[in-house]
Amino acid sequence: MFLKRFLIRSAYGLVLLLGIGATLSVGLILQSKTYVFSNASTPTENQEVITPFPVSVNAFTKVIEEDPVTEKYFYDNLAQAPNSADKWWNKIAEVFSKHEWYQNLASPVSRILVIWPGERKEEVIKNLGDILGWNQDERLEFQQLTDDDLPAMTEGKYFPSQYVAHRGATPQEIHQLISASFETEVLSRYTPAVAAKVPLEDALIIASLLEREASDFTNMREVSGVIWNRLFIKMPLQLDATLQYVKGSDTKETKWWPVVKPSDKFLDSEYNTYQNNGLPPTPIAEPSSEAILAALNPIITDCLYYFHDKDGNYHCSKTYEEHVSKIKAIYGRGS
Repeated sequence: MFLKRFLIRSAYGLVLLLGIGATLSVGLILQSKTYVFSNASTPTENQEVITPFPVSVNAFTKVIEEDPVTEKYFYDNLAQAPNSADKWWNKIAEVFSKHEWYQNLASPVSRILVIWPGERKEEVIKNLGDILGWNQDERLEFQQLTDDDLPAMTEGKYFPSQYVAHRGATPQEIHQLISASFETEVLSRYTPAVAAKVPLEDALIIASLLEREASDFTNMREVSGVIWNRLFIKMPLQLDATLQYVKGSDTKETKWWPVVKPSDKFLDSEYNTYQNNGLPPTPIAEPSSEAILAALNPIITDCLYYFHDKDGNYHCSKTYEEHVSKIKAIYGRGS
């Protein structure tokens, strides 16, 4: 609520700054570069050193050995990136970018486009299409171009960031812009050594779950530990976010992420993680680099259950009985 009041009162003073911040952010993304890894020879001009994602979990041997460099990697490589979701101007720009008056005030010839971590692709396509004035065919073209890219997944590749494009940008141009960002921020860091422990598709799926189920980076790593624990013992993930994804796919639904009811646990869908073991078939939302890092580097825990209270505090338990007891202690009820 405070943030919304701050945004309204500060709108005109921030517009130019946001435009500059967005331009700098995308300018860095669009520079023509080739990449070398940190253990390679000294990079030449126009080359950028890319440090691969650290990885603490092995999906095949079902072992987690926490990598002590994870937190440092986050702060050195992701938290300070100009397109990081943690940057305050990205959070503010996401609110304003949907308003025509802001877009025209920021620039009469360009448009600021924001893809927020945890949005589903339909959400992304609608937001971008509305800002750029695309018709239905253009929106479908953009979706097809992105979905056809490798890896062969229909979610998880609309990389969350802040972008700037000219106001008449075509689906092909926006696809290339976002694809370049996905290549830079994800694929370039996902080396064969990382993939040998966790397939890229699995990491993107888990990261998408974390975007919807967790809060900050540390909490993502905590929830990641619970998810991996359940996967290792072939226990259903039982995540409400996947039920929201199923419900939000209904064309009659008015919200992208509807509230879950107890009866929804019986929805007939391969994305229903109450009824099906293992991961859903694709990501359910667009994951940030932070979420991918958390998926690859869970905090070791004995917990198999968790919930967040109304204040956002995280509670996890080893047993279902302990889980119910904590819920009753906080809410006075549980089953």
